[in-house]
Amino acid sequence: MKIDANVVPLNKSAPEKSPTSSVGRLPVALIQVRDKAAQQLKQSLQALFDNADDTLFEMADRATSNAEQNAFFEAMRDLRLKRKSIERGFLQKIFESFANLNQYEIGKPPPLDAVSFDTLSLVQNDALEESVALDAMVAKVNSRDSLALGHLTTRINALISKKLDNKTNPLGPTLLCEIFLDSCSGLGVEIKVKLIVLKLFEKYVLSDLDQLYANANQNLISAGILPDLKSGPAPRTPGRAAPASRVSRDDSSAPGMGGGDYADEGVQEVFGALQELLSQVRGSALPRRQLPADALPISSNDLMRLLSHMQQRAPAQVDDFDLREQLELLLGRASAKTGKSRVVGEVDEDVINLVSMLFEFILDDRTLPDSLKALIGRLQIPMLKVAVLDKTFFSRGSHPARRLLNEIASAALGWGDQDDAQRDSLYQKIEQIVQSLLNDFVDDPIIFSELLADFLAFTGDERRRSELLEQRTRDAEEGSAKAELARREVEHALNDRLLGKKLPEVVVRLLQEAWSKVLMLTCLKHGIHSAEWDAAVATMDDLVWSVEPHDDPEARMRLLELVPGLLKALREGMASAAFDPFSTSEFFSQLEALHVQAFQRFKRNLPEADIGESEPQGLADGNAPHADLDLPLLDLPPVEAADEPAMVEVVEEIVLLAPGEDRSAEPEVTLPDDDEALLQVDSLRVGSWVEFQEDEEHKLRCKLAAVIKPTGKFIFVNRTGMKVLEKTRMGLAVEFRRGAIRLLDDALLFDRALESVIGNLRKLKGA
Repeated sequence: MKIDANVVPLNKSAPEKSPTSSVGRLPVALIQVRDKAAQQLKQSLQALFDNADDTLFEMADRATSNAEQNAFFEAMRDLRLKRKSIERGFLQKIFESFANLNQYEIGKPPPLDAVSFDTLSLVQNDALEESVALDAMVAKVNSRDSLALGHLTTRINALISKKLDNKTNPLGPTLLCEIFLDSCSGLGVEIKVKLIVLKLFEKYVLSDLDQLYANANQNLISAGILPDLKSGPAPRTPGRAAPASRVSRDDSSAPGMGGGDYADEGVQEVFGALQELLSQVRGSALPRRQLPADALPISSNDLMRLLSHMQQRAPAQVDDFDLREQLELLLGRASAKTGKSRVVGEVDEDVINLVSMLFEFILDDRTLPDSLKALIGRLQIPMLKVAVLDKTFFSRGSHPARRLLNEIASAALGWGDQDDAQRDSLYQKIEQIVQSLLNDFVDDPIIFSELLADFLAFTGDERRRSELLEQRTRDAEEGSAKAELARREVEHALNDRLLGKKLPEVVVRLLQEAWSKVLMLTCLKHGIHSAEWDAAVATMDDLVWSVEPHDDPEARMRLLELVPGLLKALREGMASAAFDPFSTSEFFSQLEALHVQAFQRFKRNLPEADIGESEPQGLADGNAPHADLDLPLLDLPPVEAADEPAMVEVVEEIVLLAPGEDRSAEPEVTLPDDDEALLQVDSLRVGSWVEFQEDEEHKLRCKLAAVIKPTGKFIFVNRTGMKVLEKTRMGLAVEFRRGAIRLLDDALLFDRALESVIGNLRKLKGA
């Protein structure tokens, strides 16, 4: 049978399906939603870039350094150049996310619903700040527009085959933030500028999402997509805890239950293990609950209201504040009013006990300054409320409330009690955060993410300033150490040539006061193994030789040849070291007189007939090295005793001191190499915080910034990066031996507190 060439088999006309090809066409209603949303997002992005210049210019105007100002100007230029590509890339990715709604990727494992935030501790600080900022932005939109976003997600799910949640919705805040961040990946800006750009994205794009969701829902309703959708709970993101109100309602019906349902089994296991330890020590370390027969456990929601009441009335001083006692008083009043005995549920009771024990450790911790303990202690009720709402507080290292507490403690590590709290910006910032939580935190934990992002930005600025000053301190100390080594080399060279000799006083002064500076500069620039150093030392040797007494005729000829070059080398060297010109002139005037006298000695020591024969022609013609003197060299009158130069004998070693230096310090105690105190000093690492007990009342907190190996000095700075202390290895060891130094534990405060609580509970269990 003949096949018509004009007939093409259908299976050949269809293109091969790639794993990511958009084979599933979108419904018309969804295309309309996409196009209108893309138009609004495009306009919002344009508004972002239109205002970015003004914002960055204002930041540059308020910059505290030229480098910071230049960074903002470079960012402005970079944004202008890459604006079009960012806008185009952002919209293209929006279209791609819609195109993928009706397809599955073949051979690719499904994405994980939840990411372990515990790995954030391994991320660089910049990435961490970026992550915190994104979390806060997304959380704000979810809190404000959760209902409209949930309806939109539900309606989109009715049109496509692949199921979405709010996190994977192409118009959801999570995906929009990720797409924008990906589109900006080509920007060569530092984290501070990137955070500003993200803030602009939040202000000009995310703030208008309520209108976008309203329009999108209306378009789908007009197309007949779930027009009767009732207001209900928004679709929950997998792995995300239920809202506080939901938790309260769910567990209020279960007596004794104070927590919610947890998607993460690891979280349940951690909190369950803590509960198990508490139950085993109840009755010994903890009082056993003696409940009346008619006791009715209050719900977590009621507990939150009681805690909020206590929070508003919490005293400024927490020393005598007993949270459990105050809670019992409030429950007693409630029981008296209702006529029924009201108690805290068992799970919530365990949470209260755990948080109380954590704060007992924190308030006893010697690492925290006492003045800041009072501030941090006031966070006990807000932290308890977070723990009641979300049990991941005990298990997740990246929990915003837990991280906020850790960051505050880390920043406060270098704060001294003698610092002026009213003027100190760190103290004021921590006080502001504490006050914000006490005034504003009711039951929405998002406030912790916002305050954490704000505090990280604040401490980031402080850290960058202190690191800059710390680096300058290190550079200065290393430069000082090099100068000290060079000074010792010059001392050695001078003493090697002068010690024990009797020389004209002017020569000794010239070498000690002037030529030592030339040698010092040469040593610093070229080192002691250089030709320049050898030349400078040779000039010194020639000068010493030229003023010493010599009797042999060859010495006279050598002196005649040596003096012109010697004077030239001395003059050039002193000029290169910027030695005082007036003093230089005085030295040379006296030096010329010394050389004249040296030649006169030769004249007196030679027979008269030999003088005429041995005198070089240049000298007789007045072309000798000192021909510019008032009298010819060989026609001077005999030298009188009064004209003899002042002589000094160098009997003590020459010591060159730096400005302000004093080497008259008492000799250090010498300890054996295996001494425990020396081992403690050797275990110190750069960055370690220590506390020096200066006297009975004053303590100094400082950080080891550098160990200068050439001099063996340990340099300590305060939290601003300014040098406050300098010690030798032996000096530090002596301080350790007498107990005047205490190492400060810089591990995370909450983690240390939790570890201590668990350790104590295990000890009590075994007792």
